Amino acid sequence: MPLAHRNEVRNVAIIAHADHGKTTLVDAMVFQAELLRGTGTPQHLLARLLDAEHEKTVARLGRATTVSYREARIHVLDIPAQADFGGRVERTLRLAEGVLLLVDACEGPLPQTRFVLRKALEERLVPIVVINKMDRPDSRAREVLGEVRELFADLDASEEQLRFPVLYTDARRGLCRRDPEGPDESLVPLFEEILRTVPAPQFEPHRPLQMLVADLEYDDVLGRIAFGRVFQGTLRRGQSVAHCRQDGQVADCRVSSLFGRDGFRRVEIEEAGPGDIVSVAGVEAVSIGDTLAEPSRPAPLPRVELDEPTLAIVVSVNDSPLAGLEGPYVTGRHLRERLFREILTNASVRVEETDSPDAFRVSGRGELHLVILLEVLRREGYEMSVSKPEVLAREPGGLRQEPVELLVVDCPQEFSAVVVQKVGSRGGRIARMVDHGRGRVRMEFRIPTRGLLGFRAEFLADTRGTGILHHALDGWVPSAGPMPQRASGALVADRPGRATAYAIEQLQPRGTMFVAPGDQVYEGMIVGENSRAADLDVNITKQRRPSETDSAATASEVRLMPPRLLSLEQALEFARDDELVELTPKAMRLRKRVLPAALRVRKFP
Repeated sequence: MPLAHRNEVRNVAIIAHADHGKTTLVDAMVFQAELLRGTGTPQHLLARLLDAEHEKTVARLGRATTVSYREARIHVLDIPAQADFGGRVERTLRLAEGVLLLVDACEGPLPQTRFVLRKALEERLVPIVVINKMDRPDSRAREVLGEVRELFADLDASEEQLRFPVLYTDARRGLCRRDPEGPDESLVPLFEEILRTVPAPQFEPHRPLQMLVADLEYDDVLGRIAFGRVFQGTLRRGQSVAHCRQDGQVADCRVSSLFGRDGFRRVEIEEAGPGDIVSVAGVEAVSIGDTLAEPSRPAPLPRVELDEPTLAIVVSVNDSPLAGLEGPYVTGRHLRERLFREILTNASVRVEETDSPDAFRVSGRGELHLVILLEVLRREGYEMSVSKPEVLAREPGGLRQEPVELLVVDCPQEFSAVVVQKVGSRGGRIARMVDHGRGRVRMEFRIPTRGLLGFRAEFLADTRGTGILHHALDGWVPSAGPMPQRASGALVADRPGRATAYAIEQLQPRGTMFVAPGDQVYEGMIVGENSRAADLDVNITKQRRPSETDSAATASEVRLMPPRLLSLEQALEFARDDELVELTPKAMRLRKRVLPAALRVRKFP
């Protein structure tokens, strides 16, 4: 049976590394499209980023943005820039026929771009390359285009995919060029290229309804909302549909509300056809990967195969002496309900019960993926303790394998030798080195995932803060053997109280402090990093003796270094197997797993 086309619809996914201008470009596309339509006051991008995601440069525009140009609706599907969010990457790519690859005119394609582009090429999507930030004084558009072509070749792109069109933009000003030195135009050439290059959705005219659920949304009134694409047939508001579940069962339900997109807004519609990106309310038990089909002929679509998680942490109830003082959700029941609710909308997260009812094993696609989940939880009011991340291995055919990453380092040339040495000591092997002749080199390594745990802090110290590091999952290899651990010990508080300036001054020669005068501490809390390998119990609440307070001048001579404030990633990297990271809505602390010193020596000699 010949296939029909919906020429009024285009579905294109947008790929960009963090800070390469994806959000700005889509904002400009919506603004200019509405100016061309003359629909009144154009809308700008609304704030829709979670605070935790924004801080980690995981910009999300929303699951889809619709740009209306001429007689067509262009659905722009957002893809996270980080490989750690591969679950959403794979699901989103299933909804598109084309892909918009956005690359910085100076930095060129970076590792996370490589990861997502590889997925897109495997799905046989049609690419369009946009080189952005042409206004930068250090722009090198032609060299970057050469790097993009090399990247496509490395990823085994087909001949058709290698003949991609290229446009050059300044998204901040909403300008586009057809040539690097050409005249500036509006974004109309980009709209025209999408309509010309990206194929229209295809469908069989007489096939029954098939809609793939790619994500989930929530509404206080409507409840759970299924987000996805109609592949065959027509979906109408009030229609009865068959819900095809993962376990093979089919349940009857009714579409209570149907929503499309207009710019960034969700708008209610009466019906949707093949190729439309919609949201459906009324299917309460729906899950990601399910199919909504015709009740008389239910035919589920193939489910998305997701990459396996690579890291796991144990999230448990906060049992420190300061528990319950800063967050309303402190019990195992609260934590369990929230974690199992997360897996309903986050297909890349796995949550498992443990021997303890107050501890749960949480697996994810990478350190950043897990860190953002933890940040979201603490900002919602949850208190918890988190263990050191553990790399997940697998054993196909009895052979133990572990995940390996593609690590790309950009640093000044004088630090390249120490970086190669450090990566080599962690099981990494250099695959490529490029010197652009500007005093910096770019090196590519393959390194086991567990070799990266704790490496970021060392890398920044070795490169004096001038190095840039990116990594992405690059497959599975046989285990590389033991990895070096943190060489330094910890300074551990031996009693509760508040840290004093006098005690901190006395302890400064022994290491780096994590607390400031006046901070509340408890026995077993890590208050600093020891300069030696062994842990050291210290009295950080010690007061100055009366004989030492003879004059105000003596007291004013206290000289304190600012405390080292760790991010959550740094804290997880710092922690050892016998240590935990305590997270509350207002604070983050490092602590020993066993708080009393006497018991700790017996359990961890």
